Amino acid sequence: MQKSLHIDPVKCTGCLQCEMACSFEHTGVVNPSKSRIKVFNFEHEGRKVPYTCTQCSDAWCMHSCPVEAIVLDSATGAKVVKEATCVGCKVCTIACPFGTVNYMADVGKVQKCDLCGGDPECAKACPTGAITYIDSEGTGLDRMRAWAAKSLPAAA
Repeated sequence: MQKSLHIDPVKCTGCLQCEMACSFEHTGVVNPSKSRIKVFNFEHEGRKVPYTCTQCSDAWCMHSCPVEAIVLDSATGAKVVKEATCVGCKVCTIACPFGTVNYMADVGKVQKCDLCGGDPECAKACPTGAITYIDSEGTGLDRMRAWAAKSLPAAA
């Protein structure tokens, strides 16, 4: 059974432990600017909301890549960027309707959540349980899939 990240923004305190864990896992340094999960601060509402790639089943980023640098990890369901293949054209950043594929100017490549190979560091680092890694059925993935299907052009 596939698992996915489930985010409960009500539990988020904005501690940024998820961003720090993600950046350390992927770059070896604690630098939230290099994180693949972002915590947004809605100051007027007094809320913090973590947000990352939803691993769409019909991933626009993957289908738009002209060099097939984004591939499906069949074990985790993650769409993973092959850095050696990515040419940094940013087409995937445009194709993603959720804005969760990011261009990293310092390396000239894109990056996105890869679920840490099935053991997401962000979920392990979250002290409040705002980010959990659970069976996909409980995350609303089916609702997202239905919404995504509505945006497809009708077959001619």
